[in-house]
Parts: sequence; structure tokens; C-alpha cells
Amino acid sequence: MRRIILNVTQQIAPFNEPARDLRVHNKPLWLWQRDLLAPHTTEEREYPDLEAALAQERAPLACLAHADNLFFNQAFIDEFIARGRQGGQPARLALRMADPAVAAHVRPLTQGFIPAGDLLLADLWYLPQGMAQLPQARPLVVDMAARERGYYHVPPFMASEVGDLVYQLPRKAFVLIENWVHLFITDILFGVFARGANVEDRINSDWLYKLKILLRALWEQRQVLASSELVRIGQNANIDPSAVIHGPTTIGNNVTIGAGVVIDNCIIGDNVTISQGCQLMLSVVSDGCFLPFRAALFMTSLMENSMVAQNSCLQLCVVGRDSFVGAGTTFTDFHLLSGPIRSRTPAGLEDTNMRVLGGCVGHHCRLSSGLIIYPGRVIESDVALFASPDRQFIRHNVSHAQSDHHRYRRKYPFPRLYPREDDR
Repeated sequence: MRRIILNVTQQIAPFNEPARDLRVHNKPLWLWQRDLLAPHTTEEREYPDLEAALAQERAPLACLAHADNLFFNQAFIDEFIARGRQGGQPARLALRMADPAVAAHVRPLTQGFIPAGDLLLADLWYLPQGMAQLPQARPLVVDMAARERGYYHVPPFMASEVGDLVYQLPRKAFVLIENWVHLFITDILFGVFARGANVEDRINSDWLYKLKILLRALWEQRQVLASSELVRIGQNANIDPSAVIHGPTTIGNNVTIGAGVVIDNCIIGDNVTISQGCQLMLSVVSDGCFLPFRAALFMTSLMENSMVAQNSCLQLCVVGRDSFVGAGTTFTDFHLLSGPIRSRTPAGLEDTNMRVLGGCVGHHCRLSSGLIIYPGRVIESDVALFASPDRQFIRHNVSHAQSDHHRYRRKYPFPRLYPREDDR
């Protein structure tokens, strides 16, 4: 089957980069898509838009066409293709508006869906006789099979009227990435958090799997959650014996983990250093990142080659590649007056539908020590922020024009590597 890739050039703020080049689960999105579709496709072709694909693709060959800003997991794409082949008719992906995961996490901040009654149509097609069948494609609804998970019995002002802070975690995940919040959903809610829920469900329903984990833990003389069945470690890893690592966790090659580190349900890439006393929970740390002592990450995603200095605390955040977060910097995640946390989209400020949410840092940023970043604030790529009495608290989004490096650019050149399209 031929794979038709439709390029989406829209930049994702504050990274100023198309979605396909951003990291999800420690891979560029384009590579994530290729790996998951490899069992189903034998060749691929890219086109700048749908019209170009229709003009060029005239052969009656089975094809899968999709935009390159879509995230899906293996279970989702396998079901879509299997049901498309079973039906034998051209099909277009559709999601139900009432699907709990769609209503809570996928639809907010998204402009790219096409409403069709109670359905949302996405740019993903299965065409058994080629692109000429695209006008005849009918909606193929995939249920994301969401489960409610979260933190129960927190104070009511932090959650809902009944005091429950919950998320809808799908078994079959799909996100149209148009905003930095979608990257948080992809990596954390639909990624490591959902993976933990999948393992929990399997343990509760499959007694053979439960017995396998228990026997593995007894054989290795470890706690159950620390057994190699749940904690996968790559080659040449240097892990201090006092570190506590609970699964499901994946650790890459050439990783150094210091004394007293606590890691719970994370993805750690290759060539990562996590120094003494760091605490990581429900987070993704991409290749080449460095965390000095006592840095803390909670439900946070770091892209490659970034650094979070000592005593910093990042909660529900996304940090781009090659960025530095100074010592003692804190990203807050809760609106103290229980107001909505909003994010800027092409249509303006919109509610994220999140009661708790941190901030976002673009690529190639330098943040000074001791900053306090308010919930939902973003810092554009190529920005340097120096702490000062009038700029210790980041209450508003920070653009490249507001970067502190401009006053020193003659003495200390700081290149702009990720400009916005309108600045080029």
C-alpha cells in the first residue's frame, strides 16, 4: 500500500516549526508516523497539499493518505486500516464529538477538524483504488476507548464540584497537533499516563501477565514495579543502586542516573544525565538532556539536548530542544482564582479545558535563575530572559521581540534559529 503524506506548513507556537518536526515520545513526529505505518505500507510520497496529490496520483493503487501533523498510536491506526480493508470502500477517519477523550482533550484548541453532524472528520483516508476515490470516501468512526484516570479527592477548588481531577485516557489515541497543549496531551496524557493505565488494566484482567511480573520480581529480588518486566533499560546505563525506578519506564542507551533519583512511569532517551536527588514522574526526557541535582519534573516533556538546572520545578510543561532552564525556576500550574487557563490560537485566546496546566518554552531559549512562570504562559524560541525585580514573574507570553538579549546583541550575538514565517 502506498502512503501519501500531505505537508502542513503551519508553524506551532512558540516553537515556530511545523508539527512534523517536533518531538513526540522522543521521536520527530514524521519518524513516529513512519515507524507505526511501516507494517502497512511499502512506499511513500510527499505532496505540498491535497490538490497536488490528486493531480499526481492517478494510478489505481491502494493508498493511505494523511496530513503530517497527526499523532496516532499503533492500536488506533491498526484498527482504522483493518476496518478500511474489511469494508473495501474508500473511508475517511471520523471521531464522535461525544467521545470522552475527544470532548475533553482532542477537540479543544483544534481548528482542523471538519464538523459533520455529531462527527469530526480528520485528514486521514483509506483509498483501496487510489486517490481518485477521495470524493467518495465515507466516514469511518473509530472509538478511542477512553478510561477515566486522575487524582481523586483533591480540594474542590482545584478540580470539579466533587473534588476529582481526572483525565480521559484512550487505548486508541489520536491528536491533531495545532498547539503546544496538544504536544502535552500527546506525550503525557495519551503517552506515559495512558501507558500506565494500559499496564494496570492488563494486570487486573490477565492473571498470567500478573504472575509473570511477580515471578520476575522474585527472581531479580526487586520490588514488583521495579522488575525488568516493567522497567526496560538500554545498553551502557550507569544507575546508582540508591535510585528508585518504578515502571512502566523506558530508559535508553548511555544514560547516567545518580544517587537518590526517583523515576516513576517515564520515558528517558539516549545520552541523558540525571544527577543526584532529581525526581521525575509521568514525564518524557528526550535524547541528550541534562538534569543537575534536585531538578523536578512532573508530567513534563523535554525535547532533545535541553537542560533543567538544579532546584527547578516544572509541572505539566513542554520544553523545546536546545533550551536551558536556570536554577530555582518554577513553572506554576494552577490558576489561584480557579479561572480558565487559556492558550493562543490563530483564532485568538481559547480555553484549554485544563484546570491544571504549566507553561511552554520554545527551542534555543535561555532562562535565568529564579524565574516564576505563570500557568499557560509561553516563551518563544530564541528568547533569553534575565531575572530582575521587574521581570522575575512571567505573567504574559514572551515573544522574540521582548527577549533580553537584544540589548547585548553587539557584544554577545545570539542567533535566531527559529524565526516565525512573517519574520523571514
